[in-house]
Amino acid sequence: MNDEIKVWVMEYADRPNYHLQWKDPVTQRRKTKATKIPRTGKARERKCADREARELENKLAAGEAVIPSRFSWEEFRRRYEAEVIPGLAVRTAEKISSVFDRFEVEIAPQRLWDVDEKRLSAFVSKLRQGAPAKPKPGCKKPPKEESTGQLSESTIAGHLAHLKAALNWAKNQKLLPQVPAFPKLKRAKISKGAKVMRGRPITTEEFERMLGQTKEVVGAAESDDWNFYLQGLWTSGLRLTESLELYWDREDKLHPVLSGRYPMLRIPAELEKGHKDRLLPMAPEFVRLLEAVPERDRTGPVFKLNRMDGKLGPANKDRVSKIISKIGAKAKVKVDAKKTASAHDLRRAFGERWAARLMPAQLMELMRHESIDTTLSYYVGRNAERTAAILWDEHEKAATPVANLANQATT
Repeated sequence: MNDEIKVWVMEYADRPNYHLQWKDPVTQRRKTKATKIPRTGKARERKCADREARELENKLAAGEAVIPSRFSWEEFRRRYEAEVIPGLAVRTAEKISSVFDRFEVEIAPQRLWDVDEKRLSAFVSKLRQGAPAKPKPGCKKPPKEESTGQLSESTIAGHLAHLKAALNWAKNQKLLPQVPAFPKLKRAKISKGAKVMRGRPITTEEFERMLGQTKEVVGAAESDDWNFYLQGLWTSGLRLTESLELYWDREDKLHPVLSGRYPMLRIPAELEKGHKDRLLPMAPEFVRLLEAVPERDRTGPVFKLNRMDGKLGPANKDRVSKIISKIGAKAKVKVDAKKTASAHDLRRAFGERWAARLMPAQLMELMRHESIDTTLSYYVGRNAERTAAILWDEHEKAATPVANLANQATT
């Protein structure tokens, strides 16, 4: 809202009081409001009406006094998805769509005006409770994005951030007079040391056990493809979604560039939050795994996993995740009291192995972390036992142990 909003004092022959009129910034239609000031023709009453008009004008500019607009939530979402989302990264666009779906399921807003403090608070409450989400009318399933599970405070904050950005855009477009106040979230207590992973890096022995159980889970016909996929996760550190978007020959997807002195992983701008093409290093063992694939087979997805329906195309990430967890369970690889090894635990193992060999900034680039804080919190300095082993090995290798030096100093 700004000073473009003007309020006029109106006189109607068939009305005893003054009226105020202005143009609604959303619908561009004229709005009229009656005052309690009698239309006597005296200057005093007219001045009172003018003063009330200015007060209403100021409130309208501040978004404090607007008659609710009939602009629908559905139309708002259509415009936002048409005008804003195409300029965002693919994963960001998918996340926003998922948040909107969840909001519609839980709150069912009819008008944009319905998104107020009360409904936002109710939305947060339902996300915290993990109440089962109901499918939208005409849909068989609820939204995929954690639709039935209790969300962490950080995930809820992410949901609210997307909603707030959308409402700010609506305000700038004059579809909404003001952005409602958003609920405050509890701040999780974070220790100053390393963060605790939801899982753990698996060992080489555990990974070999998983490879040995693949055939039991997926069958002999598909076991070679799945073992190649597991080795790809183990040697690349790719996230599950990244691994399924890795193609030999598509410029619009993640793809390896094996030419040149040092092979690289190219990430197109469409898949990056920074909207820039990026070349990132690949671990040598992953390069060797890719180079072992005959050139005639280097087409389509790098990891050719069959879909459930048997058709060609990318495998469903939820199905792939479940199969990896089944393999972990079959191999009896547990990463905590309740959870068996997952795709991300293979990535954690990759990061753990390279943490002992690279500087933090180098590890950050290899792991494709957005912030060095993530690298420092999860991988650098977190394994005291590993560091202690290196110290003792170096101590044993020394020609003159430190203890002997100390004894010599006292004699």
